[in-house]
Formats: sequence, structure tokens, C-alpha cells
Amino acid sequence: MRNATPTKGAHKVDSLKTDVSLASVNIRTITFGSDEYNSTVALRDKILREPLGLSLSAEELAQDAHVFHIGAFISCRLVGCMILQPVSSTAAKVRQVAVDISIQRGGVGRALMAYAEEFALANGFKVLEMSARDEAVPFYLKLGYQTVGEPYTEVTIPHMKMTKRL
Repeated sequence: MRNATPTKGAHKVDSLKTDVSLASVNIRTITFGSDEYNSTVALRDKILREPLGLSLSAEELAQDAHVFHIGAFISCRLVGCMILQPVSSTAAKVRQVAVDISIQRGGVGRALMAYAEEFALANGFKVLEMSARDEAVPFYLKLGYQTVGEPYTEVTIPHMKMTKRL
């Protein structure tokens, strides 16, 4: 595995949403197996799987030991997370981006993606790819990602492959 910290350190995002009093959001990598990691599993399950009547599988969680985990925190509370999974020496896959429902559309997802892109570059990745949920495609298009191919079904809902050259 490569260097686990980006070159510029943790990101802070100030005043993300006017209707939620967010002083700042700190984004950083998370160690697999830590209490913070366990919080990411709970958030991913709550936001991404429970609404579909599913839960994270043992197979999915087994993969977590071999990927980069990134978390967004307000004070010490996890409010967003994502995974970067190396797929080659120059490409990584963005997986399981989740933001607490109480602050969605407040900039945390955008900040997580900016951090992930910087982190990926600092670790030698030149391309990010993802399997984006259909409703998230417009968000990723605004961030410069492009759709590839046709929609398909994953975890019971429509998805689209997307990529971005960094």
C-alpha cells in the first residue's frame, strides 16, 4: 500500500451550509480497524444499504483491509466517509461515499471528493473511477467526472460507471 497521507494534510471546509451551524469540517484518512473505521461502517450501512433493505456483507467488509478510508469530521463526529480502492498502479475506484443525512447538500461530499482527488494524485493515481448511483450522477458530472457506457443495476438500483483523469 502507498503513502497513507496526502501531501497537503487534512482539509478544512468552513461554513458549508447556512441552515446547519457547521464551524468546520476536517477531512483525513482513517485507519482500518479503528473506532473511526467502525463509525464509517455504521454510516455507510445507514446511508447506503438500509434504505434498500440491505446491509454491508462480510465480503464487502473483508475488502476494507486493503483500501484507503477517508472520513469527514465535525469536532470528533463522523459526518461523511468514502473509500479509495486501488485498481491498478495508476487508477483507483471511489466507493461507498456517504454523508450524514442531516448535512447532505452542504458541501461535505464535494469536500470529500476534492480530498480524494488530491490524495489519489499524491499517491500516484492518475484516474479515478466509480460506480455512481443514478441519482448521484449529476453531482459527479459537476465535479468533472464523465459517464462511460450504459446504466446497469448494482445493489438493486441503477448505476453508471464514471471516470475522471486527474
